[in-house]
Amino acid sequence: MNPKIEKEDRQKDLEMSLLEHVNPLMGTDSEFSLSNGNTYPAIAMPWGMNFWTPMTAKMGDGWTYNYDDYKIRGIKQTHQPSPWVNDYAAFSLMPVTGELKFQEDERASWFSHKSETVRPDYYSVYLADYDVITEVTPTERAAQFKFTFPETDSAYVVLDAFNEGSMVKILPDERKIIGYCRNNSGGVPENFHNYFVAQFDTDFELTHTWGDNWKLKENTTQSEGNHVGAIIGFKTKRGQKVHVKVASSFISPEQAQLNLDREISSDTFDQTRQKASSAWEKELNRIQVTSDNLDDIRTFYSCLYRVLLFPRKFYELDKDNKVVHYSPYNGKVESGYMFTDNGFWDTFRAVFPFFNMMYPTLNSQIMEGLANTYKESGWLPEWASPGHRDVMIGSNSAPIIVDAFLQGNVPEKDKSILLEALLKNATVEEGRPETSVGREGVDYYNDLGYVPYDVDIHENAARTLEYAYADFTIARMAKTMGKDSLAEMYFSKSMNYKNLYDSSTKLMRGKNKDGNFQSPFNPLKWGDAFTEGNSLHYTWSVFHDVQGLINLMGGANEFTKMLDHVFEMPPIFDDSYYGFTIHEIREMQIMNMGNYAHGNQPIQHMIYLYNYAGQPWKTQEKIREVLTKLYTPTPDGYCGDEDNGQTSAWYVFSALGFYPVAPATDQFVIGGPLFDEAKLHLDNGNTFLIKANENGKGSPYIQIANLNGTNFDQTWLGVETIQKGGELIFEMGSEPNTNWGISVESVPYSLSNE
Repeated sequence: MNPKIEKEDRQKDLEMSLLEHVNPLMGTDSEFSLSNGNTYPAIAMPWGMNFWTPMTAKMGDGWTYNYDDYKIRGIKQTHQPSPWVNDYAAFSLMPVTGELKFQEDERASWFSHKSETVRPDYYSVYLADYDVITEVTPTERAAQFKFTFPETDSAYVVLDAFNEGSMVKILPDERKIIGYCRNNSGGVPENFHNYFVAQFDTDFELTHTWGDNWKLKENTTQSEGNHVGAIIGFKTKRGQKVHVKVASSFISPEQAQLNLDREISSDTFDQTRQKASSAWEKELNRIQVTSDNLDDIRTFYSCLYRVLLFPRKFYELDKDNKVVHYSPYNGKVESGYMFTDNGFWDTFRAVFPFFNMMYPTLNSQIMEGLANTYKESGWLPEWASPGHRDVMIGSNSAPIIVDAFLQGNVPEKDKSILLEALLKNATVEEGRPETSVGREGVDYYNDLGYVPYDVDIHENAARTLEYAYADFTIARMAKTMGKDSLAEMYFSKSMNYKNLYDSSTKLMRGKNKDGNFQSPFNPLKWGDAFTEGNSLHYTWSVFHDVQGLINLMGGANEFTKMLDHVFEMPPIFDDSYYGFTIHEIREMQIMNMGNYAHGNQPIQHMIYLYNYAGQPWKTQEKIREVLTKLYTPTPDGYCGDEDNGQTSAWYVFSALGFYPVAPATDQFVIGGPLFDEAKLHLDNGNTFLIKANENGKGSPYIQIANLNGTNFDQTWLGVETIQKGGELIFEMGSEPNTNWGISVESVPYSLSNE
């Protein structure tokens, strides 16, 4: 057979079945002390309002599914963005046979991964204690279950509505269970409910409910309390299938039924599954990669799947097909879009730049949702789940909004109100609903140019650095809107990072209110003045002005020596701030990359900074090492928390060959492509092709490059260049070309060079 035709046929097969390469179990082999992702298998549509997941842990445990567990307690509707933030609006379904067992420990059934199928569009597991095969396939706000029972007089389905307030009502004549659950981990108004409806295709021969303290209420059809549930039973023949269509709503019971009717209606289980499969194939095929290394392909699409899960759609379509949402901020039903379950401290770095590149229409809706959050709560979200949560630091809604604005992805009606919201973040201390919202210590920051170390505001140096970058993005937005004096003020404030630079150590350091640096100073001390990292990690958080940092350090040579030092030193650390070795520290320690801590977000852009100092080959070498060493398509496949798609987005971007070091600068910084070919099908209909010739395992170095037929010597790529479509071709090699990408014109954007 012609080799070219054979390769084209292989690629055609790949394009038709990208879903087969996704492993939702990637990252599920995790625990409190060591994160290999801290993920759970999300059986869901892209950005779906509801996810479903097998539940191996107890109700309320953030580590809801652990790969090493061997019992399943139920299949749970989940909205959990992170085990550290935990879940809300959860309930579960569980089939049981024989002796009735409904308490979560008693009903748990043994299972094996050998009899488990896990895909984004479909989950199946054999529950050995009950001889039942359980299957589920999702829509955005609903799902279909299929239970295949043995021959028995005692077949049951248990619906657990969980604690913190729940209600169930069985409607035998309609073969339905309706009700609500109210469990949450914060961030909800007083009237918060998740209303659900479960429609069965089999008559009920038995109905029980339970009340608080697992008190069984035989032959009843309704229960309400702190923690209640429903049990329906029937007789089955061997192989008999019981189907359940389930939907929910944050608005009303009627809306839950409407969601069910609209998204499933009379569809069979297989039809619903086919729709879910098609939706995933469509999104995954937006980026088509070619490689002889199947593990790299599996890792890429498993990471891409994670990028396409959050933020979740928190809106619904009313009876007139209008977009509406229950507001987790004011408790009212409001018009327009709403998205949630996102920590911007993580996702501003790469997830939202990815949306701007590949999903500008979606990101425009997300921006409208941010404007709605401001209208409904008076503040922008920084960590929403579903409403404001007191998690992490920073003012990172700013780069997210401004990056979208500069790329034309903010609706016209929302531009002014979003700028108003950003300015409120940057100026108003009082009235913030959580310390993570707005800017903690903003009055100090605006008065002194930094958040002091000695005024009882933790992680103050990290806050200062992130506020300075946020100020830069505000300046960019103001300048584009013609507000020159405002822009000038915020460009000036963006230089506040210099206030924390200690020339004696060439590192960022906490500073006291009197202007003296905090002392003693240990650059290996995690936390304290920094967030989930140390000074060696946070010193590089000058995204918008790397050249300014180079100048402070005494030039490119000193700068690269400092970068090198992070990788060359042993993984020593000081964990005294926490009193124990937090998982982020442990993940750095065991990776054998010195003090480079890729498992957490603050340092994930750092490798790309060699480009700014005229040594891009070091970027190319280390990017390839991280791609091939720290990621695998397996349950232990991440090197730290996955975090709402951010650690996955790093992989997706870096495998394509570039990364958004500084969102809101309209540039991506070149690393080096992992794949022989990557084809990006853009939202505007254009295609951007990236090819890497001679790109073998030991050939991470760019020799030459060509963009649309012209020699390409830049270590950055304009975001507009990609949107126009075209072709970028790299010639790779096993030895660095120290003459490529080193000219003044080759260096990515820095404010000091403007």
